[in-house]
Amino acid sequence: MAGGMFLFSAVDTQAKFLTETLHPLQIVWVRQLGLLLGVIVLLAVRGLPVLKTKNPVLQISRGVLAASSATLFIVAVRYVPLADAVAVSFVAPFIVTLFGALILREPVGIRRWSAVTIGFIGTLIVIRPGMGVIHPAVLLVIVAATLFAFRQILSRVLSGADRTSTTVAYTAIAGSTVLTVPLPFVWTWPQTNLEIALLCGIAVLAALAEFLVIKALEVAQAVVVAPVQYTLLLWSTMYGYLVFHHLPDFWTWVGALVIVATGLYTLHRERVTARAVRKAIAAQDGKNE
Repeated sequence: MAGGMFLFSAVDTQAKFLTETLHPLQIVWVRQLGLLLGVIVLLAVRGLPVLKTKNPVLQISRGVLAASSATLFIVAVRYVPLADAVAVSFVAPFIVTLFGALILREPVGIRRWSAVTIGFIGTLIVIRPGMGVIHPAVLLVIVAATLFAFRQILSRVLSGADRTSTTVAYTAIAGSTVLTVPLPFVWTWPQTNLEIALLCGIAVLAALAEFLVIKALEVAQAVVVAPVQYTLLLWSTMYGYLVFHHLPDFWTWVGALVIVATGLYTLHRERVTARAVRKAIAAQDGKNE
């Protein structure tokens, strides 16, 4: 998971650099291309049964959400410092909690609701609306985080019905398809060797990062490895300084720390809840025996 976060930060840095000369849709399409090529290899090895699903509409919808979320984020980082955009994107877990309660009817206690509220306050500290500190494009990050949260909700619904490989395959195919439709209208051929190298790097590193994250979720529980996602803030700060000479200001750090702290607490509560559910199931099984 840590390796995946490091590589995703590298991908976002290259994407931000390329937005100066290339359209964001083109960049996201290339990013998706790496995952699509991996899925093509998967289909060649395992065959078409990988695409067998009980929920084709939900699978396609998840792929569209993934492509839309990535596109909006890349559009935003053209104007917003990378570390600031990543900090705001961490609002996604709180939106997942909100949607989980409203859509999936998941139980959420007062402590998690409090964490969600404080997390949103942390986001406001980073954005500081009305003060003109951060470019208005940061609102696109919030929309991207919301779409990502919907994607996570669909992942929860699909996890009990389809295999991970099936979900990844549909995400790659659906996402690439929806991005290919407008591509001819925005495509610009790379003019320099640097642009070509960065585009290739984005495709390869994004695919590798996806593989590492999926592998992490296969060998460990999500609530265990999820906190490692917050290392994105460290890597994006490092890349932002080294490549773009951007450093978050004091209040951005304060807001980011609030978001990370409440996010970690939310994950902790999910872990406690999951443990309690497992104990209850084990106790019920014991009674049945």
